[in-house]
Amino acid sequence: MIDVSNPAGSFGERNFSLCDLGDARRTRRLVRAADQLLAHPDKALPHKFASPKDYRALLRLANCPVLTHRAVLGAHTHVVLERLRGNGPAVVVMPEDTTELDFSGQNTLTLGPIGNGGGQGYECHNTLAIDPRSREIFGLVDQILHLRRRVPPGEGAAAKRSHPDRESRLWVKAARNVGPAPAGKVWVRVCDRAADTFEYLEYLTVNRLSFVFRSCQNRALEVEADDSGPRLLHDRLRALPSQAGWEVDVSAQKATKTQPARVARVAKVCAAAALVRIKAPHVHVGDHGKESMPAWAIRVWEPDPPAGQEALEWLLLTDQEVTGAAARLREVVGYYECRVVAEEYHKCQKTGVGIELLQLQSRAGLEPLIALLSVVAVPLVNLRVAARQQETAARPAREVVDPLWVEVLSTWRYREARDLSVKEFTLALARLGGHQNRKCDGMPGWQTLWRGWERLRTMLDYELSRLTCGKH
Repeated sequence: MIDVSNPAGSFGERNFSLCDLGDARRTRRLVRAADQLLAHPDKALPHKFASPKDYRALLRLANCPVLTHRAVLGAHTHVVLERLRGNGPAVVVMPEDTTELDFSGQNTLTLGPIGNGGGQGYECHNTLAIDPRSREIFGLVDQILHLRRRVPPGEGAAAKRSHPDRESRLWVKAARNVGPAPAGKVWVRVCDRAADTFEYLEYLTVNRLSFVFRSCQNRALEVEADDSGPRLLHDRLRALPSQAGWEVDVSAQKATKTQPARVARVAKVCAAAALVRIKAPHVHVGDHGKESMPAWAIRVWEPDPPAGQEALEWLLLTDQEVTGAAARLREVVGYYECRVVAEEYHKCQKTGVGIELLQLQSRAGLEPLIALLSVVAVPLVNLRVAARQQETAARPAREVVDPLWVEVLSTWRYREARDLSVKEFTLALARLGGHQNRKCDGMPGWQTLWRGWERLRTMLDYELSRLTCGKH
């Protein structure tokens, strides 16, 4: 989390002090920039720095050949993975997903097509590492900035499949980049429907990498001759009787072209699981063999949805054994539910730290700053996620942010210094940004939090200058 009072150093020092840029002064500049960006996350790059001198120094650093996307992100991922390999928890969930970064207005850049092909930008494939219990993000363990290619007219299926820049390869590339968990630990890769390729399933299974991803294809199953059950994956799952049940919080969702609007509710769901063997497709759409792959298949469904609402249904594939107690089935499905953190993280990348507001004239200058801001997004998401989780909302805010921040914000909000909880701190920060803190308003959004954050920074700057003058 943010924890700028951590004796191990500031946010920038903890994440980037090991970044080898060929000159210690460059590393110090990177560390300082990271701390400054965290202090002013929501503005365009020139306005994130109080001093024009600091802004110009970052631009010089960004255009230095040694400052690459790999160098910046690698320093952070090294710290995170070493922590996870050492005293990290036994189970870590690694949700991964792709989001579009839109730089359509940048005429000096030549990037890949996005959306319907009319814009340009990156397909940004992120892999996070989070605690499945608290949903705290340990860090960003991989990021691929992919340029979608323009497929030539008439290109055949074999040529598309063999092309090194095929977009469906991102899942295997990301898994290869992170690598396996050390002995005695489990790193569970969690993905949505886009990851449902036999190529990815085979890679994970052969390399013994743990996973839970949502099934999109009603794939053919390998079954015994005397098995009279359905021979397609989804059909077999839907034929299973309920083995467990629990409640799930369903968030509200605006209507889209493909989905109706959804109201927030607590859904009562059933769940069932079975061990299956999935046949390799006869028509190859990726690089894979002909052998069938074993997996546990899980169905979670809402038997009685409210009138006018689409029933909740998840069809999942996993390597995690789910025989026996219903608690184990609930635990594995809980891994998949952690995927919502990746969605929150993508919102923070764009609305929170303003990656799409970056204005640089070359990919060489743009990409390392995307990596830097992507790491800055991690503690910001953690603060918001912690305020929403019952287990962490009551945690003292001084364990998450600098105690001076708590003192200044509580004095403004309550006219006295108080020891706020994480949730109280977040709501007070939102109140500073214009949120009314009414139950009907729900949890504050990113824009509101950033307005409060900016005002708090102004108050902190004044308080720090007052304390500094007092010392002299």
